[in-house]
Amino acid sequence: MVQALATVWLFAGLRADEVRRLRVGCIRWQHNDLLVNPTLEIVPKGSICLLDVPTNKTSSAFTKPVDPLLGEAIAAWEKVRPPQPVLLDQKTGAMVHYLFSYRSHRVGQSYLNSSLIPLLCRKAGIPEVDARGRITSHRARATLATQLYNAKHPLTLFELQEWLGHSTPSATQHYAKVTPTKLARAYADADYFRTNLRMIDVLIDREAVKSGAATRGEPWQYYDLGHGYCAYDFFEQCVHRMACAKCSFYRPKEAMEELLNEGKVNLSRMMREIKLTDEEKSAVEDGVEALNKLTARLAAVPSPDGQTPQRLVKIAGSKSS
Repeated sequence: MVQALATVWLFAGLRADEVRRLRVGCIRWQHNDLLVNPTLEIVPKGSICLLDVPTNKTSSAFTKPVDPLLGEAIAAWEKVRPPQPVLLDQKTGAMVHYLFSYRSHRVGQSYLNSSLIPLLCRKAGIPEVDARGRITSHRARATLATQLYNAKHPLTLFELQEWLGHSTPSATQHYAKVTPTKLARAYADADYFRTNLRMIDVLIDREAVKSGAATRGEPWQYYDLGHGYCAYDFFEQCVHRMACAKCSFYRPKEAMEELLNEGKVNLSRMMREIKLTDEEKSAVEDGVEALNKLTARLAAVPSPDGQTPQRLVKIAGSKSS
């Protein structure tokens, strides 16, 4: 009986009064394979254990799923439980067979806090008082609720409300506390800082660095823009980086292919994080329309070589005419 009582306290998420008022036969098992919609997953028979919870202070009697380990512990106790007389349930006025009854007496009101929990603490080698205070019968219920709310596949607030037997969601919110682990995982999944960053390929001409050509102003690193490369050393600060103005620092891909094929074996590749503005991020994610808007906004803004896109367009027009 003590083993079954301890298992119920730990895994059923019940109030102390509900534990004391459980009835014989309160455990039911799923006897057939169950098809779960819409996943079409088949739950094997016997894998779901249902616990009938008696009428409590906030709800009428209800049934909820529990761990099969709990059902097995109760079944083991019922198998050896001596016959007991029926006793009055003062909450409902019915004469019932209490599950945790022995020698014609039901488990006392103080048994969990005064006897069972101190016994379990001694067995586990842990103190009866921790940072949250004294470990009482309500601790297991609160801990279970928090664990179910923070699980890998957590219960929703309303599902947790049903499982705990609360009449309103506001009562459940007291137990639905987010653990630091779940908060850290959610924070990492939000990826707040990296949403404004993009990884970009950078080609480093090591030969130009070794020979000193870089100090003479010759290009030594090239940012891969997709359609071409930018040789501007301060590319991270260039406002035209996502809408190239075809300035003198820009190298179309075709021209760079010749450069890369000239046998510069010391040319190496690396990745660099570039922080993007909201407009630049839209240009990357949304395509041509956003890029055109960004280009139009930068029409009068000088590129790194001092010329504006407007000026470059006029030069190109005069040459073509």
